[in-house]
Amino acid sequence: MKRVEPMTVGDIITKLLREDNIERQFDEQKVVYLWPEIVGQGINRYTVSRYVKNGVLYLHISSAALRNELMMSRTLLMKRLNEAVGGEVIHDIVIR
Repeated sequence: MKRVEPMTVGDIITKLLREDNIERQFDEQKVVYLWPEIVGQGINRYTVSRYVKNGVLYLHISSAALRNELMMSRTLLMKRLNEAVGGEVIHDIVIR
């Protein structure tokens, strides 16, 4: 039996996530979780639903005025969300 260097639990989890290609899905769910923190409770109050599929964040906003404002600032939102996650996870936002 070959002796290997000990690894921390965090390193083991990171290694497993990368091997099973789950890391991207994990980061996509992290974006959904961080949405209220990034945009604040005022905007989150009008967010009916949100989910990520294949790098696209889908948002359902109940206020037409807010929906229009978010459409105009999509690039800034993508930048802030990707910075919060620590990688290029979101490449588009669809607001309905």
